[in-house]
Amino acid sequence: MISWFEAVVLGLVQGLTEFLPISSSAHLLIVSQLFGWEDPGAAFTAVSQIGTEMAVIIYFRKDIWRIITTWVRSLYTPTLRSDIDARMGWYVIIGTIPIAVLGLLFQDQIETVARNLWLVSFTLIFFGIILGVADRVGRKTQELADLNIRDGLLYGIGQAFALIPGVSRSGATISMGLFLGYTREAATRYAFLLAIPAVMASGLYETTKIGQGPAPDWGPTILATVIAFIVGYLVISWLIRYISTNSYMPFVIYRIALGVLVIILCSAGILDPTPTT
Repeated sequence: MISWFEAVVLGLVQGLTEFLPISSSAHLLIVSQLFGWEDPGAAFTAVSQIGTEMAVIIYFRKDIWRIITTWVRSLYTPTLRSDIDARMGWYVIIGTIPIAVLGLLFQDQIETVARNLWLVSFTLIFFGIILGVADRVGRKTQELADLNIRDGLLYGIGQAFALIPGVSRSGATISMGLFLGYTREAATRYAFLLAIPAVMASGLYETTKIGQGPAPDWGPTILATVIAFIVGYLVISWLIRYISTNSYMPFVIYRIALGVLVIILCSAGILDPTPTT
């Protein structure tokens, strides 16, 4: 079971890493191992992500409200169907399908064998390189107004890779956006918006497991979720400003360095590559 102190630390880690393209699930696993704690588990991770997604909802509340209302109105007002906000509603729905389908199909593997530090180290390094390549070769000319059904689906496929710990939901989605030619800010904003339905649905589903078996108790989980919300909001605000004038290369270097470090620590027996829950 997770203690109150663990909840504070893991909530901070979740809030700091959820939106940066460095994988929050990997950091929760690694930090737990370094402190000698049990793996917090997929349920804790999914529920604490509700906090960070609430930060997204509040930060982008005007955009989200505009998208939802325009999309609903477009259902009975044909002239609105070409509006970017109406189309954005459909693109988010379409982009959510891949992760929903794969998440249900591979739920058992995601919650068990995928939570392996050898796999995490590989995904940190490999998808870090992918992000670096995407940031280097992407044309960065497309804006959110240029979104279409194909790109919405491809964004969704990119997001689905985040089911594997270490990949990073934002990192995989942003990488896909950069490969498709979108600007850093457009890719990042859409990655945040696209994550809302999937993360909220996953978190709400996992709440049914809290307090059962090896899953964490409600009290520490709620505390971690609140902390993740506060810290996550600050991180979103910073990242949106940062990527408007800077590249993702510092995150690429960090991912690769962390992946190599995890390999070394696992090889030395300092970290257990298959942590128990």
